Amino acid sequence: MKKVIVLGSNGQLGKTIKDFSETEAVQFVFFSRSEVDITNKNSLITAFDNSNFDYCINCAAYTNVEAAETNIEDAFLINAEGAKNIAEVCNSFQVKLIHISTDYVFDGDKDAPYTVSDDTNPINQYGKSKLKGELNIQEHLKMHYIIRVSWLYSLHGKNFVKTIIDKIKNDATLNITTEEKGTPTSCIDLVAFILHIIKGDNMPYGIYNFSANGSTTWYGFAKEIARNYSAEKIENINPSAHFKTIAKRPKYSVFDLTKTQQYYKVLNTWQESVGALVEKYKMENN
Repeated sequence: MKKVIVLGSNGQLGKTIKDFSETEAVQFVFFSRSEVDITNKNSLITAFDNSNFDYCINCAAYTNVEAAETNIEDAFLINAEGAKNIAEVCNSFQVKLIHISTDYVFDGDKDAPYTVSDDTNPINQYGKSKLKGELNIQEHLKMHYIIRVSWLYSLHGKNFVKTIIDKIKNDATLNITTEEKGTPTSCIDLVAFILHIIKGDNMPYGIYNFSANGSTTWYGFAKEIARNYSAEKIENINPSAHFKTIAKRPKYSVFDLTKTQQYYKVLNTWQESVGALVEKYKMENN
């Protein structure tokens, strides 16, 4: 049985892995940020020592895009230095690393889906810190899978799907931006892909793009959430040309999934995945 350490286990991805952990023939060991601090190499070494892990899944990250514009040091400490520490410790213990990165490593100026080999050019501090983390991993560890994901959502934590549902419940009128185009990605789908890597144990190392199939705007995403949760509330959601933010965001961040689909065929459309998750939400909360 494969043995896997999960770092940053209290985030939405870590909690989704926990949802799967009881049913999979994989032994997971979960550590939250308070239990293992990725910015402290000794903390990592203690966690890895004598544990014989086969894989490490790094879900730990500084993900507040707005706050990263002013808390630059913190963002880089966690997303860049933390990733470097993990890579070095994985290398010492001969553990394969699955690291979660982001579409925000791109500037969004392209008008066709981004491939894994396209030039990176992040336009905000969060993206810059995540790119530095990618580069640190590539420098210090051969046995790595860097998975770039976009517009992640789940049943856990704070995310766009849960925010929209909460607003719908309160009959709020929403103005949602049409300015950015990307692909909503369910943590459930992402965990299934991660498990495919671990259980297959034969995918080539490197960078992979991962999202659902298709693309939309945040406005289109919000409408699809409403359609699945309470269809009559779609009229509460209005398009807005611009949404003021501190951090610049890529206008276009759709992924080319060609490389991923060479090894993994099970990709839903983003609408299918949103529908499945909202249905699950309704079952658990209504």
